[in-house]
Amino acid sequence: MRIDARKVVLIGTGMVGMSYAYSMLNQNVCDELVLIDVDKKRAEGEAMDLNHGLAFSGSNMKIYAGDYSDCRDADVVAICAGVAQKPGESRLDLLKRNKEVFRSIIGPVTGSGFNGLFLVATNPVDVMTRITYELSGFNAKRVLGTGTALDTARLRYLLGEYLCVDPRNIHAYVMGEHGDSEFVPWSQAMLATRPIRDLAEEDGNPIQMEELNRISEEVKGAAYRIIEAKRATYYGIGMAMTRITRAILGNENSVLTVSALLCGEYGETGVFAGVPCIINQNGVQSVLSLNLSEDELEQFATSCRILRESYQGL
Repeated sequence: MRIDARKVVLIGTGMVGMSYAYSMLNQNVCDELVLIDVDKKRAEGEAMDLNHGLAFSGSNMKIYAGDYSDCRDADVVAICAGVAQKPGESRLDLLKRNKEVFRSIIGPVTGSGFNGLFLVATNPVDVMTRITYELSGFNAKRVLGTGTALDTARLRYLLGEYLCVDPRNIHAYVMGEHGDSEFVPWSQAMLATRPIRDLAEEDGNPIQMEELNRISEEVKGAAYRIIEAKRATYYGIGMAMTRITRAILGNENSVLTVSALLCGEYGETGVFAGVPCIINQNGVQSVLSLNLSEDELEQFATSCRILRESYQGL
């Protein structure tokens, strides 16, 4: 008899949350999925809708709408809840309102006796992850955000198209804020075991550094273009959340670019930012320190400064 059922609680059943839930169902990532929303009726409807598709999946997942008491024995609590930005509202005002939303969530979750991991997707994700850490009092290793995981996937997809190579054979990362100050450390980008920047500098090689820089800008602006076309992004981030959850529940020791607390890595302390981390059942097992160039360290420092200023404004 199985006694170690993998349990995930999702808080927030909007488009991002339900893209995550749908992806979790199709990939059979957990055994029990609980949906919590301030609109309990909506959570119940979403649970019904997912359950009606169980017969067509390879999953035997138990899915239901619940409440914060269900967090007590969960392995992961994933937070997608938050308020939308109002017309004319500043980013700081939005942050303040979302902090109050998180205050109303984190207290009941920790009050249930929850002793698992927090996975945060609400934007601005780096700041909201830090707020979750501060409000919960949890060890920082057990609080992580989606960070630049999706940005990194976008980068590898676009590089794969440009280089005519399977993206799974490209090893490159987007680091820093999940936002306008994120950057690609090209010194660390590899095609198999060949540095991509070296390929671009070879005589006669069609790979151009200008094109690589264009790709990094395309990655940075991808969300804006999607929002302009369809008002919101949700499938990609839902699948990124699923990938992180699978690494946690499977104790994979996989390297993913999540939002994690820095404690001296890259010369930064006390800030959550998107960095390559080893992820397993403990959450952030460790931050992977890459050998960034001087220019790249400056870009990372700038991104961290912006994140600190956003948090301090609260």
